Parts: sequence; structure tokens; C-alpha cells
Amino acid sequence: MNLSDFDYELPEELIAQFPLEIRSSSRLLEVVTSSQSLTPNFKQSYFREVTELLSANDVLVLNDTKVIPARIYGFKDTQGKVEIFIERILDNHKVLAQIRASKPPKANSIIWIGQEPQRFPIKVLNRHLASEQPDNISPFYELEFPSDALTILYTVGEVPLPPYIKHTATQLDHDRYQTVIAKNPGAVAAPTAALHFDHDLLKQIKAKGVQICYITLHVGAGTFLPVRHEDVSLHQMHFEKYQISPETRSIIDQAKLSGKRIVAVGTTALRALESAALMGDSGDTNLFITPGFNFKVVDALITNFHLPKSTLLMLVSAFIGSNNIKQSYQYAISEKFRFFSYGDAMFLNRQ
Repeated sequence: MNLSDFDYELPEELIAQFPLEIRSSSRLLEVVTSSQSLTPNFKQSYFREVTELLSANDVLVLNDTKVIPARIYGFKDTQGKVEIFIERILDNHKVLAQIRASKPPKANSIIWIGQEPQRFPIKVLNRHLASEQPDNISPFYELEFPSDALTILYTVGEVPLPPYIKHTATQLDHDRYQTVIAKNPGAVAAPTAALHFDHDLLKQIKAKGVQICYITLHVGAGTFLPVRHEDVSLHQMHFEKYQISPETRSIIDQAKLSGKRIVAVGTTALRALESAALMGDSGDTNLFITPGFNFKVVDALITNFHLPKSTLLMLVSAFIGSNNIKQSYQYAISEKFRFFSYGDAMFLNRQ
């Protein structure tokens, strides 16, 4: 597989810069594929009508990770400006982060963040040279906070909007770049397919008899990384921490035994479920899903539209076929669907 196989041209005006006023008012594209036809059929609706695509025999799986204010601005003792992007909370006081500065910070140096009277000294412990770190990601640093790291982040941090969203994060983004079921802090990017659900829609889905369960996968900074190799097989995925609870495991196992459909909300939920099938219900996954992957758990996928040449575009191509995805994206562009994090959604049944 070549990287160029997963490229497409997207008009810039179709990149959604802001969320719609009502979460479930986004558009939904159902892609209907058939082994008898080379061309998929398309059905347009609004996301609030997703209940019509679900049945009482389905299990809907959502990611309950919570986005943390992972972007921080500060100064060195030399007054040089620093931008910190949190990758992972390690414990109450320590984090793993990328640092952007004119010169790399030295071990045991101090970075000051926030403004008086809420100004905090952050200690650079060391450069993190983990063997699992991909070669296409900036170096990580282990940082130590003077008190509870999450508390300080919620005091001085900003919502880490994706690079294709061009405005500075506002209070609207603090509210809307977060799912209504967000529970476990740790993500630095939202599981965007779940952004379309509101509490009323979830109630309607439950009332239909659909079982809803939750996994946790903390989306890392690597989700925004470009694939730099034309030979896709050379790409190395970043690691993300995931957890499948015993309750969710029981629901999934019983559903598979009963022949029920597992519907994953988003690529993060899918990666967690498929990772668990390969390596257990908790851990760090760098599962790279490309065409030819053998899906063991997920039968249907609700997902947003993904960037050209991205690993997520490769994942959905694996799920329903590269040709079906190419035609679906061409159709979505012609119909002016909104793309990426604040954009519209697709409903895909596995090919």
C-alpha cells in the first residue's frame, strides 16, 4: 500500500471550524455496500435519526475519555517563551509532554506557567527516550508539577484544538470539544464521533432497547501526526492507553455469542475493542489498522470524515473497502458535508 492511495482533494471551506448549535443536528451519511455492486448507495439524514439505523439487538460502544486542557504557555527562567503540549498524565504530579521552545529545555530546569497569583513552577525532569516512541513524533519530556497536575491544568491550560481548526479556543470549545458522556480525564483530543450525541438522543437509543456500554481510550497527541512514508507499512503508530471494564467485557462477549451487532462510536472505540481482542482488556495500544486487517469484534462504525493520507482514513478503508471509502468521500464533498472534528458523520457496516 502506498500513502498516495489514501489521498483526496478537500475544499478548505468544508473543514468545519465551529460546532453546530445542536449536537445531533449534524448530517449523517449512511454508506450501503453490497458484494453484488462495485458502487455503494448513499442515504442522507440528520444525526438525530441514527436511531433508525439501530435495532434492539445492537450494542452501542462509546469512548468515555475526557479531554484535558492539554496546551499550556509559559516562560523559562531566561524569559524565553515555551509551549507545552501534554501527551499523558503519568501520576498526580508528573506528565509526559512535548515542548516547543527556541532551545530544548535542560534537565532540572524550570518552566513557569500561569499568571500571578496563579503562577506555577514546572520542573523538567528528563527527556523521555522510550523505545516505543515513533520516530515521527517530537521528543517527549517528563515534567513534574508542584501539586496535583490535573488541578493546575484546569487552572491554566487550554483546550487543545486540532491544527486544522484555526481559531483560538473559546468557552464554546471548552464545552463542545467534549462529549456529553466524558468521564475519565486523560485525552488530548476528543473522540469526535461521540460529539454528535446529546443526552436526549442517548435516552431515545436506550428506549429502543439498544444496549449502551463504554470503553476508555485516552487519545494522544499522535492522532494528529502525518504519515511520512510513502510505503505505509513503514509507519509506526503512537501508543494510547485503553481500558475495557469487566461490565463492558461481559456485554460484548454475550452479544457476540448471541450474534448481536457491535456498533462502535468512533475509531477510538473500535481500536480499543480490536486491541482488547488481541492483547487483553487494558494496556497501551499502537494497533495500526489498514486494508486487510481481520476485524474480530466490531460490525458497524459511526465515524466522522478523516484527513487525507491519515491512519484513520486507512482504518475506515479497511472497514468497508478502499473503493467504497473513495466513492463515499467524493459523494460527501459533492454534497458539501462538513469535515473533521466539528463536522458531519458516517454510518458504516463492515464489508
